[in-house]
Amino acid sequence: MKYIKTSLLLLSSFALASCSQDLSDYTKNSNEFDIKEYFNGNVTAWGTIQDASNVVTRRFCVELEGTWEGQDGVLAEKFFFDDGEISYRNWHFSKQADGRYIGTAEDVVGEAIGEHQGFAFQLQYTLTIPVDDTTYDVSMNDWMYQIDEYRVVNKTSINKFGVNVANVTLFFDKQDPITGCE
Repeated sequence: MKYIKTSLLLLSSFALASCSQDLSDYTKNSNEFDIKEYFNGNVTAWGTIQDASNVVTRRFCVELEGTWEGQDGVLAEKFFFDDGEISYRNWHFSKQADGRYIGTAEDVVGEAIGEHQGFAFQLQYTLTIPVDDTTYDVSMNDWMYQIDEYRVVNKTSINKFGVNVANVTLFFDKQDPITGCE
């Protein structure tokens, strides 16, 4: 009986692992989402952070300004959290010859790797986040989906040691007139 329970548990784990999304899931879509084009100029985003049980723990608004020169760009982000905290992140992206994006930021460990397929863009990186008096390095897996020329939805899973510890949901809008956070 113990052997059967162990086998069922292993099969369930393999089934769940095989159900995760992959960038190739979006190859049949002809609409190309290119962050260089979308994140050029001003964009505003609204989002939530959820803990591992999907309870919203924070809400925020982000003002973004993207500037590009050739294949290199800067995406300046200013976060306004519902508890009054304001924080900043400056992404530096470079579009590679193979279409991938390499990014760095002040609180990113090493490089972020971004790829797009159809209307989807995936960005994976390690982020250092402060919690109380300690900092933690967590794995970030961003999935952005372009809805139309003005709107993008972003879902991010935050993992530590391969275990989901939090999620972020964002909605970007760049339709004129741009609405700010303040």
